[in-house]
Amino acid sequence: MQATTTSFGIEEALEQLGIKEVNKGTSTGKNWFSDGEKITSHSPVDGQVIAKVTTTSKADYEKVMESATSAFKDWRLKPAPLRGEIVRQFGDELRRLKEPLGKLVSYEMGKSYQEGLGEVQEMIDICDFAVGLSRQLHGLTMHSERPGHRMYEQYHPLGVVGIISAFNFPVAVWAWNTALAWVCGDVCVWKPSEKTPLTGVACQKIAAKVFADNDLPEGISCLINGDYRVGEMMTNDKRVPLISATGSIRMGKIVAQAVAGRLGKSLLELGGNNAIIVTPDADIKMTVIGAVFGAVGTAGQRCTSTRRLIIHESIYDKVKEAVVAAYKQLRIGNPLDEKNHVGPLIDKDAVKNYQTALEKVVEEGGNIIVEGGVLEGEGYESGCYVKPAIAEAKNSYEIVQHETFGPVLYMMKYSGDVENALELQNGVVQGLSSAIMTNNLREAEHFLSVQGSDCGIANVNIGTSGAEIGGAFGGEKETGGGRESGSDAWKVYMRRQTNTINYTTELPLAQGIKFDL
Repeated sequence: MQATTTSFGIEEALEQLGIKEVNKGTSTGKNWFSDGEKITSHSPVDGQVIAKVTTTSKADYEKVMESATSAFKDWRLKPAPLRGEIVRQFGDELRRLKEPLGKLVSYEMGKSYQEGLGEVQEMIDICDFAVGLSRQLHGLTMHSERPGHRMYEQYHPLGVVGIISAFNFPVAVWAWNTALAWVCGDVCVWKPSEKTPLTGVACQKIAAKVFADNDLPEGISCLINGDYRVGEMMTNDKRVPLISATGSIRMGKIVAQAVAGRLGKSLLELGGNNAIIVTPDADIKMTVIGAVFGAVGTAGQRCTSTRRLIIHESIYDKVKEAVVAAYKQLRIGNPLDEKNHVGPLIDKDAVKNYQTALEKVVEEGGNIIVEGGVLEGEGYESGCYVKPAIAEAKNSYEIVQHETFGPVLYMMKYSGDVENALELQNGVVQGLSSAIMTNNLREAEHFLSVQGSDCGIANVNIGTSGAEIGGAFGGEKETGGGRESGSDAWKVYMRRQTNTINYTTELPLAQGIKFDL
């Protein structure tokens, strides 16, 4: 494992995206304001200050909500295909700025440049999906039990959608929500992570240009910035019928209680503790690729990262040897250098959590088979680079039961049939992503059956990490139960209405009730 360096070229990217030394952190579109405290964005790549963003005050928030609620009254009246056309233009702007935005994602968050570009591509893909969706916001027609009646259902825009996103996917998850919400006729207020505020500013500038070019009102796309206190302004606000929040389970429980207390709706995408089951019929080469990328991609900071590798005892040593050998080939360093596989963790707090996890697994009886540690020296000056580690552990260990947001992979054995492996996989409170590596059709189908994986995502011969926008994304149990992106996830951004029309001169009542006057 060695570091490499390369010139960032970040200054040009920042200029293309309109990022300044100090940026206003609150926006309703063309208008930018706020003079609150400043968030300093440090790059985990080299520890340097990228720029600063001013936070949103209570007064600023009120201006945003006034603009958003006013804009909704106009935006909801636009035909859905017209709203889709605006999203199409937004997607085209993302295509034009894919390289600089991907570079900013990589530099501010620390993921590889390829992953940064891939994240922007996800934004483009969800825009394409939403454009098609804008002509398919359909309800159902049902037969009425009353003669001369027609009954059907339709969907109407919900209102202001509040979006709270996490640092690990600083732009894609916002786009998953906002592209669908926009075509559904909603307006959006976004609070990005305080750890990645500049990507939020950049995206808002791109969106604002599209809305301004089409002479649309302020407030359809809004940005607020700050810590949890700014997020609480939205979660406690009755004017925001839906809060979509991505983050930890602890954060999600706080958001859920606050929103439920005012009978609002929550869309929660929380922690994952994802496992790959490796059966005796697995393709070992495919297993190694899926497991290693799943465990070390984005330095283990994906909610879908592979945390546990559950291997049948008959092939345990063979798989272990292959995975350990693959780890020796990993290159750690500047994520803007495409030769590197692993970049830094987001900050030094994340490094401490990583170190604590390795200490705890040993305390509980685990065995470290690929040593971890913090890297120092040239190329690692930020103090955020760590070695991906592997520990042999038991599923029952307390540390294994929790999500460690870093490159720590827990390896464990199972014996007997796949039922025993599933008991281990499902034996955690999280239920986001899961995978099985097998060429046995019966094992694969059992894994996908009602008796199989209890996760929102279940893959066969594919790793746990990553998802296509065409399918609904989300998990069960303490992962929150929300669904974003594809399939019929759009329905959460709308309110459902059942309509019955009587086209006769009589008024028969339902269930055959008689009420004569």
